[in-house]
Amino acid sequence: MFFSGKAKKPDAVVQFVAEKLASYFSVETAESAGWCQLNDRHVQITFPFACKTQWPDIETYIQHALNESKHHGFSVTLNQTIQSGQTLRPPVTNVRNIVAVASGKGGVGKSTTSINLACALLQEGATVGILDADIYGPSVPIMLGNTRERPQTADNKHMQPLQAYGLVANSIGYLVPAEDAAIWRGPMASKALAQLINETLWPVLDYLIVDMPPGTGDVQLTMAQQVPLTAAVVVTTPQDLALADAQKGIAMFNKVNIPVLGLVENMSYYQCTACGHKDYIFAKDGGQALAERYGLPLLGALPLNTTIREHAGTGKPLLVSEPDHVLSDAYRAMARAVSMQLALTVPVSQHGSKHIKGEPIAFNPVNS
Repeated sequence: MFFSGKAKKPDAVVQFVAEKLASYFSVETAESAGWCQLNDRHVQITFPFACKTQWPDIETYIQHALNESKHHGFSVTLNQTIQSGQTLRPPVTNVRNIVAVASGKGGVGKSTTSINLACALLQEGATVGILDADIYGPSVPIMLGNTRERPQTADNKHMQPLQAYGLVANSIGYLVPAEDAAIWRGPMASKALAQLINETLWPVLDYLIVDMPPGTGDVQLTMAQQVPLTAAVVVTTPQDLALADAQKGIAMFNKVNIPVLGLVENMSYYQCTACGHKDYIFAKDGGQALAERYGLPLLGALPLNTTIREHAGTGKPLLVSEPDHVLSDAYRAMARAVSMQLALTVPVSQHGSKHIKGEPIAFNPVNS
């Protein structure tokens, strides 16, 4: 006999790995089994969400489990492939998923959340763009530190998005003075927003994060009804007033059949830098209570912290300036939760990859 024991059945190994992944991510084994494929004595795990910073820990965890089991001798490698989520309208060319970051009121840190979410998804291995849909108060150019840059065009019909820190971006703030956009009526603002989305030559993106204007008015309804949003994230703070407005945002998306992935609670608490004491100055657990009321996950709870505020105005996001900061870890955890929630709850697009045309041809501006 050349072999001392029976060969392990492939489905047994996949089942074993799937169970370990299900435990790690708190999902059903039937879900995680779809991420696994066995080739000879090698298990290939392909995540449908962005989690690249966790790969070393996951690989060590799975490989150790295999080595300590009857399946020793099998190896494992990790990969991730982000699919396009189903939308109510035909998708935008080259954009797999459009995620709106919204709030019922201003001043809750929505734009800061949008920028840091985009940067965190990028660090988790996704290709990411950001669209500043806040026509009346664009913040993205300030936060990316490129307020003086302008999109280039070769045909006077389509724009090349600007690039910063690995992200691509477009905003009304790059095109017109802030005081001009501030006096536009709703239909004009809505038309400008549609042009920003459809006339930008987006490269192939896993996620286009949209920084929405606060409220539930014309521009928000235009986004929800005329743009192929894959899903939305609602940002709030813990106090009752913000929560009451956040409910309106959730209700708006529910009414137009846009999935809400969950809530992000900003200013959850203030933590003393000297002693570490937490002070819940804007109330406690308001975001968690609202999430439970609507059957949604709380995707992240971020503290009131001067570091977040400082980086928001310097033109270099926190995750770029201080990627090892504990708050950067919190934003990456939030980004993984957003990506995973989308992959697990939004069906894969019926359009498949037909709208993914490949990278647009780059061009250099013509010197006058």
